[in-house]
Amino acid sequence: MTGAPASATGGSGATPVRGGKLGTAAVNQASLWNIANLLTMARLVLVPGFVVLMFHNGGYDPAWRSFAWAAFAVAMITDLFDGHLARTYNLVTDFGKIADPIADKAIMGAALVCLSYLGDLPWWVTGVILFRELGITVLRFWVIRHGVIPASRGGKLKTLSQGIAVGMYVLALTGPLATLRFWVMAVAVVLTVVTGLDYVRQAVVLRRQGLAAERSAAAQEAVEAAAETPEGAGDVGRVAGTPGARGAAEAER
Repeated sequence: MTGAPASATGGSGATPVRGGKLGTAAVNQASLWNIANLLTMARLVLVPGFVVLMFHNGGYDPAWRSFAWAAFAVAMITDLFDGHLARTYNLVTDFGKIADPIADKAIMGAALVCLSYLGDLPWWVTGVILFRELGITVLRFWVIRHGVIPASRGGKLKTLSQGIAVGMYVLALTGPLATLRFWVMAVAVVLTVVTGLDYVRQAVVLRRQGLAAERSAAAQEAVEAAAETPEGAGDVGRVAGTPGARGAAEAER
């Protein structure tokens, strides 16, 4: 003990936390440069690399198509891990929320467009899948203030089947494997349409529930505001008797 007061040593009397400022700086830095975001960035970088590999040497060289498949596979694997890491270790950031879905759609969209351009996959298949993915993105923004629709088991199966099917088409397969990939893609298209329609249904229900909750809250605020006035008793009765208030009460029941 030195006998010096805490103020004299620049302290507050409390035991300092080791690495306090360094720890804070690390947390702030990890808010963007964390492992989940780095995986998302890597997936974005893989998109142009994948396209170059797909079209190298005319686009039909089995060796280069294998390299393109490897890039696609790595991108899909990182898609499985970055979201899980972000949620598990509290690494969710605004950048990740925006960049992750963009990276997902970018690699899948690039693969589909490349395959259709090379004549390996019908354009209508690419159109159906891309229309569904872009439409769901629009729906997310449409209902985002009312809540978030959780990923369903069907949606996860859709993503898995799409990844397997597209990966099989990227490879220069022949014989029975070429026939198998056709049926895998057929399953992926069916799941794409079915889960897309289910997402639309859930989005409509969520929006209706959100609007009903907002009307109920507005009616309740009107009742409380009327109760605070000198003529509160009469006003409350009149407000409670309005169609909006009756609707809110019925919604609560």
